[in-house]
Amino acid sequence: MNSATLLEMLPTSGIAKYSGGRPKNALPFAGYPRQHPSEKNKLILVYDPLGANPTILEFKLEDILFVEDVLQAVTETGEGVPLVKLWVRRGAHAVILEPFEVNDQVQFINKVRDIRERFAENRSQAGL
Repeated sequence: MNSATLLEMLPTSGIAKYSGGRPKNALPFAGYPRQHPSEKNKLILVYDPLGANPTILEFKLEDILFVEDVLQAVTETGEGVPLVKLWVRRGAHAVILEPFEVNDQVQFINKVRDIRERFAENRSQAGL
């Protein structure tokens, strides 16, 4: 799914295809986009879909300012995974859905720290 397909699939909103430099009022999140299954005003983004710890992020469409195509990732079996970069309004509220192992004690504090470190690392690699 490229950015044009994503824009056609979603309800009419203020999202525009973007190809300029880094916007000052938004932060980038790259991943595999899907329309929310039950809430049409939201979008799900599988962040780092082929990595060791894929994370599901949920954004309100009104908070997504721009979308741009990213190179397509390829699985070990040769299947293409279309990726996009979403530029999300700074200060927006989003939801992280993170898988975890059911155990006697769930260490949520450690999970939050891991997620923050992973996002910070990806931003630094992107030069942000």
